[in-house]
Amino acid sequence: MADQQQRDFEQRTLGIIGGMSWESTESYYRLINEGIKHQLGGLHSADLMIYSVDFAAINELQEQGQWDELGTIMASSTQRLQAAGVQGIMIASNTMHKLFDNVAAVTALPLIHIADATIEAIKKQNLTTVVLLGTQFTMTQDFYKQHLIDAGLQVLIPEQDARVEVHRVIKKELCVGEFKDSSREYYRQVIKDLAAQGAEGVILGCTEIGLLIKETDSPIPVFDTTAIHAAAAVEFLLNQ
Repeated sequence: MADQQQRDFEQRTLGIIGGMSWESTESYYRLINEGIKHQLGGLHSADLMIYSVDFAAINELQEQGQWDELGTIMASSTQRLQAAGVQGIMIASNTMHKLFDNVAAVTALPLIHIADATIEAIKKQNLTTVVLLGTQFTMTQDFYKQHLIDAGLQVLIPEQDARVEVHRVIKKELCVGEFKDSSREYYRQVIKDLAAQGAEGVILGCTEIGLLIKETDSPIPVFDTTAIHAAAAVEFLLNQ
């Protein structure tokens, strides 16, 4: 009986490419461990390995459009985690899923895609039209938005000036741990405006936005990608 209980508590080991930013990676660590504790109880915690990059270098390369170099960094991070013995990998960033294929190219391990997990959560609520908030890259480029569209969702994004401000708040405030009431109110208004255009839900498509915006800040359902991705990690760890 004791042996059976031990097998029931066995986890797989998950590798996380984090540090983009460390503020949101901290949220991942907390949420995943809370999920494991909820499932297993007692003193159980998550079997994780985190490879945390220097976000200053990552951000500079993003702004310069040096995605090939970023792809090399992501591939190297993946290989380091694989060499350490992880059994699956996740990228703790929406924007860096632009380089998901670079990760997939260097490992046969299971990969937990943040947009796939988010799509599943949206479809469970039978919604079809959603707002996508995130960095300029995430809101405008096909690597993420098209992923949602291919799943049958209609995606609304803010107009250009609002996109610039949403991006600025992420990079200049949230990623350095600043949470201003004025920025929260700005995001609330952006969501309200797009809800008036027919949006049924809002994707917090940057892992930092959930540090600022909560369900109570929105007139429509909120899909916090950090929380959703962390829940998918718990399922992976427990092999569910």
